[in-house]
Amino acid sequence: MDVYVYNSMNCAQQSGFNVDADGLIYISNRQIKGFLVYSPWVLLGRKYDTLVLMWHFAHITTWLLLLTKWFHGKEIILWGQGISVKRYLREEKKPNILLRWMLAMADGAWVYMEKETEQWKRMFPGKSVVALNNTLSGVDEMVDFRPDMTKDELRKEYGIKERVVLMFCARFTNPFRRTDLLVETIRRLDKDRFGFVIIGDGDYKPDFSEFGNVYDFGAVYDKEVKKNLFALADLYFQPGWVGLSIVEAMAYGKPICTFRRNNDTLQCVEYSYIVDEVNGMIFSDMEDCIKRIENIDVARIEQMGTEARNLVKGSLSVCNMVDNAYSILGGK
Repeated sequence: MDVYVYNSMNCAQQSGFNVDADGLIYISNRQIKGFLVYSPWVLLGRKYDTLVLMWHFAHITTWLLLLTKWFHGKEIILWGQGISVKRYLREEKKPNILLRWMLAMADGAWVYMEKETEQWKRMFPGKSVVALNNTLSGVDEMVDFRPDMTKDELRKEYGIKERVVLMFCARFTNPFRRTDLLVETIRRLDKDRFGFVIIGDGDYKPDFSEFGNVYDFGAVYDKEVKKNLFALADLYFQPGWVGLSIVEAMAYGKPICTFRRNNDTLQCVEYSYIVDEVNGMIFSDMEDCIKRIENIDVARIEQMGTEARNLVKGSLSVCNMVDNAYSILGGK
């Protein structure tokens, strides 16, 4: 297997990713106004049986490789979400026509989540389409982590005095996190009872300095510190654009709190991991958010946290994701 990338390592690092470039091969390309043209020759010149290509309708070369399958004879698997996060409510009813044409020509697809996979399976019942169950590296270690100190000891260690701690851990790099709802929740909850741990930096980060019950750690790269902060928290709270960050929180046994997906509050595909009142809480509006957080008890938090951790342990390991992907490669 060879892995090709079209973004430079510098570009990835500037976006905040800790990149391990070992074994990756850069493929020459041109990117113009959202469209991508990459060189197909290296893919066709080597003796590959299968090409796994991004399921993105703006990748011009991918269209050319799909249209010429009869000539080059390679199996093509498309890999992607299968839906637009920004147009989710519309496309869950009527899938994008361009993505549909692409899959019609491909041999199969790797889709991140079960929900979107079932949608494409209904449309192409004879096509090899599998849900990978999107996850992140290191989840096994997160699931097994147990701190050396008690929750009370950890809070004392980090100077946190409130009885219930909500945690936010994501980069503030786009306007879709709904930080306005985060700030409003901080304002409205009892400041003596509820504390907030914030991990993350970015251009869209609010100024939390006015709140005495907000503990802003910025970007945290020390794994031990990050583990301890998750361990001392009770709930994970991200109002919008929840994605892989909730898998991390669930692995540490934290129930996920967020708002219902709608035209104003966009959610990534991993949102479907959350089951309301089972492994988290999905709020219909701010009044619902405040009421349910204020009335939740410790036993209920622990129960939902156990369900969250069990989901990751049972279904969201990297090995499971790899097995799902391999299941449709070359008919194996």
